[in-house]
Amino acid sequence: MPEWLQAGGWGLLAGSALLVGAAVGFYARVPRRIIASIMAFGAGVLLSAVSFELIAEAHEQGGMLPTVLGATGGAVVYTLANVALARHGARHRKRSGDQQPSEEEQPGSGSALAVGALLDGVPESVVIGASLLSGGAVSLVTVAAVFLSNVPEGLSSAAGMRQAGRTRRYVFLLWTGIALISGVAALVGNTLLGGAPPDVLATITALAAGAILAMITDTMVPEAFENAHLLVGLITVAGFLTAFALSHA
Repeated sequence: MPEWLQAGGWGLLAGSALLVGAAVGFYARVPRRIIASIMAFGAGVLLSAVSFELIAEAHEQGGMLPTVLGATGGAVVYTLANVALARHGARHRKRSGDQQPSEEEQPGSGSALAVGALLDGVPESVVIGASLLSGGAVSLVTVAAVFLSNVPEGLSSAAGMRQAGRTRRYVFLLWTGIALISGVAALVGNTLLGGAPPDVLATITALAAGAILAMITDTMVPEAFENAHLLVGLITVAGFLTAFALSHA
């Protein structure tokens, strides 16, 4: 199977977890404390992947400077985009309660939510595609980390969208679209970065890591802390150690 097709398949697999989580969040009445606990676990998983898979790999490929510049750039770009989206109603896109505005309360918030979901998912998918470069195998730890973190993201977001009065059609078309785009982003990341110098690959990997780290603290941690409170630290560490164990299995 061509490498670019493998990249797209792995990206689609990781993105499909959003749809699984959305189905649970939309149809099941999962207690908010349980949602928050799952979100905390997913945040820990992603934190581990960022630390031991992305930042460590970027440093090994290009050294300290490309890693620092890439991670800083990714965090800045994500934060600026997130600020812009927050002004249009997407600030609480991963919240499971009644924080998300309805279309009547803030016109255009539905589109902002869709763009926000895309913003959160693309960096992860690009990294999955890039991990296949140079004839290597895909980073199964990265795929597993993204998959495990996408389930609570989709679950919490869909629960919040239901509370805001979004239709079933809107919710499932959104997450199906994001899952498909995740596959395309992984494919594009693999295709465009093929043959790139190590410094460039390191910068792109670190850029994605910086964006993911900013996303965790901006959107996942608030949902986890508000409803899991003092347990959030313990659950996050459990997720972190789970991913760490997978990376050293």
